[in-house]
Amino acid sequence: MNILVIGSGGREHALTWALSRSASVGKVYVAPGNPGTRGVGENIRIDPMDFRSLAAFAKERDVRLVVVGPENPLAAGIADHLRAEGIAVFGPGMEGAKLESSKSAAKEFMARHGIPHPEFHSFDDPEDATAYVKSHPGPWVLKADGLALGKGVTILTDREEALKTIRDYMVSKVHGEAGSRVVIEEYLTGREVSAMALCDGRTILPLPLAKDHKRAFEGDAGPMTGGMGAYSPVPFVDEETARVIREQILERTLNGLKADGVDYRGVIYAGLMLTESGPKVLEYNVRFGDPETQCVLPRLKGDFAETLLACAEGRLDSGAALSVKDETCVTVVLASGGYPGSYKKGLPITGLDTLDKDVLVFHAGTGEADGRLVTAGGRVLAVTCLGKDSRQAEEAVYRAVDRIRFEGMQYRRDIKVPGGQM
Repeated sequence: MNILVIGSGGREHALTWALSRSASVGKVYVAPGNPGTRGVGENIRIDPMDFRSLAAFAKERDVRLVVVGPENPLAAGIADHLRAEGIAVFGPGMEGAKLESSKSAAKEFMARHGIPHPEFHSFDDPEDATAYVKSHPGPWVLKADGLALGKGVTILTDREEALKTIRDYMVSKVHGEAGSRVVIEEYLTGREVSAMALCDGRTILPLPLAKDHKRAFEGDAGPMTGGMGAYSPVPFVDEETARVIREQILERTLNGLKADGVDYRGVIYAGLMLTESGPKVLEYNVRFGDPETQCVLPRLKGDFAETLLACAEGRLDSGAALSVKDETCVTVVLASGGYPGSYKKGLPITGLDTLDKDVLVFHAGTGEADGRLVTAGGRVLAVTCLGKDSRQAEEAVYRAVDRIRFEGMQYRRDIKVPGGQM
């Protein structure tokens, strides 16, 4: 079968790579793709928000399945549009996408369906948000209600800084209209973990857990980013905690969606905090996590494409099965100097041709100029390695990172598995 992947980042490169390896796949098209996806698929110059052109292309090229990578097209209803055209889509419709496109709607959903979550309050008026911060002790977790590319979250301990950040979000619109409404939620302590599950509207298939590193600098310092690296499996999650995650969070989420009349076909992603009282949902995503996808997909065995098609067609319980390799996978993101703030583009990238053949490099923000590979975004590359244990994976990934160069390149050297074999 032919498949169309929507998107242009590292997640989409990883998805295209995994799909292209499936025995059931003929050709993988990517709209618009990037220089990396061109090596495992065929890039198509169609804007991900041009739903009409995407539908026409899918019909013209006999595409059996569309896999949507990024959140913006999902929030805008791409899945609804394509399904109305008779095209199978892996990705939720607009109603399901509200779990990510509206933080307040997601929190209300959790409260309604008994899904563990931090206490929260939503505000449309900056004066009301200001009054709340003035009358309640911190720390405060301030979140833009809408989509902000993973950057609309600020943890604040100083009241004056909190009040300034409210103004930045709601008045100055540093995150655009995404910050017109904000959620202020309880500050939780514990370890974070990412849980993803495939869903066909009736059944879920949990994927291996992963640990993302959201802060820009080592030691979890600096501003929030889209993610600076990840690893899988997660050794600090025991079997009992994994059971609780599946039953109290993933299955309750699916049951809540069904109860609300939402036919959800795609990825349910729960960003979790493992607190003393158990796992709690910090946020939902309605697509594969980035960079978690880059370290989870290499651990999967089986026909990935057939499994996603089974999700899209509502037959996951009878679709192709996936199993998990007993290996560790580590991903390190190479970012432009200055990210997540301002950064230069168009800087030449070298060293990729010197890497060992088993190193995976997923392109996130790359372009081409005068026949050379150059930087074109904040997160530029995601370097990924498998190993029989954490030590082998970590040594391999950082050995590869040391061979890659571009001006201002920044990355974290502490993307390492705690308690791993060293």
